[in-house]
Amino acid sequence: MPSVRKSLFTAVLVSATALSPLAASAETILGALSKAYQNNSQLNSARAGVRVTDEGVAIAKSGWRPTIAGSASIDYSSSHLNGTNSSTRLTTGNFGVQINQTLFDGFQTRNNVAAAESQVRASFENLRNTEENILFNAASAYMDVIRDRQIAVLTEQNLQFLTEQARAARSRFEVGEGTRTDVAQADASRASAVAQLSAARAQALASAALYHQIVGDEPGKLRGASPLSKLLPRSLDSAIAIAANEHPAILATQHLVDAAAFSVKSAEGALLPQLSASAGVSSAYRNTVPGSILNSQDGTTNSASVGATLTIPIYSGGRTSAIVRQNKESLSQARIEVDVNRDQVRQAVASAWSQYTAAQQNVAANKQVIDASILALNGVIEERNVGQRTTLDVLNAQATVITAKINQANSEHDVVVASYAILSAIGRLSTERLALQVTKYRPEEHYNAVKDKWIGLRTPDGR
Repeated sequence: MPSVRKSLFTAVLVSATALSPLAASAETILGALSKAYQNNSQLNSARAGVRVTDEGVAIAKSGWRPTIAGSASIDYSSSHLNGTNSSTRLTTGNFGVQINQTLFDGFQTRNNVAAAESQVRASFENLRNTEENILFNAASAYMDVIRDRQIAVLTEQNLQFLTEQARAARSRFEVGEGTRTDVAQADASRASAVAQLSAARAQALASAALYHQIVGDEPGKLRGASPLSKLLPRSLDSAIAIAANEHPAILATQHLVDAAAFSVKSAEGALLPQLSASAGVSSAYRNTVPGSILNSQDGTTNSASVGATLTIPIYSGGRTSAIVRQNKESLSQARIEVDVNRDQVRQAVASAWSQYTAAQQNVAANKQVIDASILALNGVIEERNVGQRTTLDVLNAQATVITAKINQANSEHDVVVASYAILSAIGRLSTERLALQVTKYRPEEHYNAVKDKWIGLRTPDGR
């Protein structure tokens, strides 16, 4: 038994050291958020998705630009006239370049470009929303690790206490001062504590795995964190007003409404006349075997052409009209999505605010519960020692202390997480407001690099 107590004490000491806010190499919550901002694979995937959307503008602008195509062909043939020695060998070739330029397409290109630009702006806001979600998830995972490690430490301490109570109950029974019931109750409580410790350690490992997934690094020594009280709005109404104007999810859907409106105009443009111009040069080459009767036609013929084509759509089988109606319904859906996101954001703000308020009150209340329960436990132990209380009373008092401490760990966790939830819900959980020591990813740099490119297969980063 002494060796067991020694190993438990060592485990408690190691866990407590990991929780110490004074540890020299302890990670801070802002440091963890900085790592998540740089390393999170989901966030990097979202950034790549924005770069994909950027190319939509260059694709749409290609409708304003000419298309140039070259062509070349060469043929060789041989023929023999039956009954004679006459034969003909003919070689022909054609080479040319054709240029086509759209002059008027019913304003389709202009509206396609505007829709693509709105899509890009929406993707910027969606990326900002993803960044805020990842930062919140990182903060939540950070606090989960701290809470679960603390609960594991408390559970270890509880097991150590109950192990000592079981030993004391057995010693009293052996000298005739206790009963077999006291021993059984102490042993049952200790066995239950062993199971709780196993569950607490498993939960701590699960939280560490989630932390690694989000942050991209193993959670070492983590320093305690404080709520973002100074960055929060003064009232719930103020928070809701800020969220309605600044939350990226709402702004993204508003840009998607613009994109859908331009798509409707583009579809309607297919009903208007289309005008295009073309120009080309070509060269035809012909050569036959010397002495053939076709020699007079040999040589090279050069030609050039310039023309214009006007196309007036009359009836397309109902396809164009159906596309216009489809895009109008998409526009209506996009407008409704704005209201959906407003409602969701409002609910998220109200929920986070209520959780933050409740967690603050719980922290203050649990401190009083802990102080009172510890005082009660000490009193019950003294009364048990003089025969006025039973072992069960001591075990119940100890359970109350451990429960109060676990509740306090949960409340301290909740108040920090809720403060980050509020900041995320109003759309202000950004690297700038948190003053994270990271290089800010600026999606507009890639967009500006590709939006007007006429040619080139390499991406701006050289791939």
